[in-house]
Amino acid sequence: MTTLYTTAEVCNAVELLASRSLIRLVTEIDDNGAIPPRRLAGTLPDLSSHQLRRTTEAARAHGFVRTAPGAGLELTESGSELADLYDAAARWARRHAFPAPVCEFSSRIRHVLDLLAPSLATEPADGLSRPSAARLPSDEAEADLARPRALLIQWLSDNPQVTRVSEPEPVA
Repeated sequence: MTTLYTTAEVCNAVELLASRSLIRLVTEIDDNGAIPPRRLAGTLPDLSSHQLRRTTEAARAHGFVRTAPGAGLELTESGSELADLYDAAARWARRHAFPAPVCEFSSRIRHVLDLLAPSLATEPADGLSRPSAARLPSDEAEADLARPRALLIQWLSDNPQVTRVSEPEPVA
């Protein structure tokens, strides 16, 4: 069964999941284990303290990470499944040289999520960016997208908090 979302929900989810900082945090913990207390900045030195703070707050709020006593920042089950989704997307992108033969890991994931987003929306994809015709994958590559698409759909249905669009706060 395919769960479809509104364009706003898809945009909200893709914006969060395609964040370079979140991708770096989740994949670092997935690859190397929990990040000890006070070692986050040293582990991810390419991210500013502001980026690290916002990313860890968002990751905690959405249930991707937790702080384990004595171990530090670790992935939850949801975070581990997100890391699997990231790996599948990056593997597909590398195999099909998408969006380019040489590309940063987080950029590959963003492009794959952008490519998948229109197929998740219930309404026309006016609000979703669709890759230009020059960057569209071949028919074979499109067929290979089935696994990353299925993982994304399953992950989103298991994590509905990611698709929720927050209401603007009233101005006082």
